[in-house]
Amino acid sequence: MPKISVKGQKMPESPIRKLVPFAEAAKSKGRKVYHLNIGQPDIETPEVALNAVKNYDHKVIEYSHSAGILSFRKRLCDYYKTVNIDVTPDQIIVGAGASEALLFTFQSIMDPGDEVIIPEPFYANYNGFANNAGIKVRPIISDIESGFALPPVEDFEKNINEKTKAILICNPNNPTGYLYSEEELNTLRDIVKRHDLYLIADEVYREFTYDGKTHHTAMHLKGIEENVILIDSVSKRYSACGVRIGWLVSKNKEVVATALKFAQARLSPPSLGQVAAEAAVDTPKSYFEAVLKEYTARRNAIVNGINGIDGAFCSSPSGAFYVVARLPIDDSDRFCRWLLEEYEFQNETVMLAPASGFYSTPGKGKNEVRISYVLKVSDLERSVKVLDEALKVYPGRVL
Repeated sequence: MPKISVKGQKMPESPIRKLVPFAEAAKSKGRKVYHLNIGQPDIETPEVALNAVKNYDHKVIEYSHSAGILSFRKRLCDYYKTVNIDVTPDQIIVGAGASEALLFTFQSIMDPGDEVIIPEPFYANYNGFANNAGIKVRPIISDIESGFALPPVEDFEKNINEKTKAILICNPNNPTGYLYSEEELNTLRDIVKRHDLYLIADEVYREFTYDGKTHHTAMHLKGIEENVILIDSVSKRYSACGVRIGWLVSKNKEVVATALKFAQARLSPPSLGQVAAEAAVDTPKSYFEAVLKEYTARRNAIVNGINGIDGAFCSSPSGAFYVVARLPIDDSDRFCRWLLEEYEFQNETVMLAPASGFYSTPGKGKNEVRISYVLKVSDLERSVKVLDEALKVYPGRVL
């Protein structure tokens, strides 16, 4: 029988989606499953975006420009002006989600065998994108005690070698919710400048910051303007994950020109998705004010609830809508599967994402889970109750 490729064998499973069959089996038994495993907001997509698709009156859904519809890229420039980022349409390449934009980025700036440094835990699919591009992730560990703050400069310096081409951060962070400070970004700027690296900044959660804190963008870092590549998306900002529209932004003309060649090879990003995304830029400020108020309440419900469980701990995130929690368990993969396969409390259970899948270092995250607080407060409070009861009877509980 013909063999599967080595790349295919090395491609990691999604820690978020691999448990779906077990959740479906639990539901088939009549159990209610609280989905805290995936960053799919239940917030309604802005009406202005939905109406744009409903009112689409073209007779043919055509290919768009490979870089994305020009009018959409112009509207993105208008959006960036509202957050004091000055860019032009020719500095933007639209992709089928931020995922494709990041894959284009990896392929444009690195050769097979090159390395990218990423503070971990990090978004699990970064591993998959790196495998796809034939590059290596060199992780630097951040810890739960510090709330997953940026690791020390020394940790970066000792991991930089002749193969290192870039540093990648997610700010605010998925899966930890950590919001990098201006001082931390300046630290990264100095490292990038000293070693002439790229800084890839995934800022898809820019709008979700709490406690009066401010998001600082990598696009404002002085002296490395052509080293920065911004990754962005409509998925989380406008609760429009399914339109699959994201993009990369760079002031480096060579990066953009190279990424465009990869974009041309796949023809164009989704046309109807761009129609919705372009309209979404007109979402009123009141929408975000209401969303932030709701997410703040949800975050507080989860953080207070988790820290009220005997042996459990999590810090209070300042951004995004995730938290990494440490639980008194032996193995997060085993525990998350057990919750779906074997456990129920009053015919209910919870679906979590094992944090082990958000680390690249073997053995890390075994007693941690990622929780997405994307459900209403009452459901989150009930989820915590179910989780608390589960931990009391889990056979792999660690005292």
